[in-house]
Amino acid sequence: MKGFVLATQFLTRLPTPRVAATAHDFAASIRWFPAVGLIVGMGVAGAAWAGAWLDAWCGAQAGLVAWVAITGALHLDGLADLADASGAAHRDRARLLAVLADPHLGSFGAVALAVQVLAKLVLLHALVAQGALAGVVLVPFVARIGPLAWARWIAPLHAGLGARFAGVVRGRDLALWAVALAVAALRCPALLLAVPGIALWGGWIVTRIGGISGDGHGAGIEWNETVLLLGLCVEARLWS
Repeated sequence: MKGFVLATQFLTRLPTPRVAATAHDFAASIRWFPAVGLIVGMGVAGAAWAGAWLDAWCGAQAGLVAWVAITGALHLDGLADLADASGAAHRDRARLLAVLADPHLGSFGAVALAVQVLAKLVLLHALVAQGALAGVVLVPFVARIGPLAWARWIAPLHAGLGARFAGVVRGRDLALWAVALAVAALRCPALLLAVPGIALWGGWIVTRIGGISGDGHGAGIEWNETVLLLGLCVEARLWS
């Protein structure tokens, strides 16, 4: 269970027991990312359900606040950094890497953050209003399968977090979470949108950025979550 604890410490701000770990232990904790996503999903759905006692917008806001609070805006930070770097990618690789390493927020990052937060708020509102919060529990879980695929198949962009995760994801890890996704899709078929979502993000990373990084993983999780929320909204509308 060490890997699960390390993954929880990295991906969330939830209290966890202290564990002794090596660099390899930390890297291998990526195998537990989807499991941690399930905890995030339960927190988000629970907060949205409680807020919905007032009205749908309050529920959506409560869910969004819980999402940011539990994750510490970790993936939003990656999205902003990658958006800024992508804006500089037309120059050269050195400029892209320099912007990616810059902790300051640029205009591309600010716009990406605003659009993403608004997208999640609106989509959560739609799901609360349609009484379709059950699928929200599974969204962060499914979205975090993406980093396992990207770490296994995409070369690291530089000697950073992405490089630490490279080479530790085994075929059986992906097979296990693929089966879990298939089971979850029995309840919410829209979750299968994760498969093309993961592939599209990986293709964009390779062609636009040139390799995967920690920011690429974080931004990809945000992309997956938005795609899945949209899919659940469409599914709920079709079944209503």
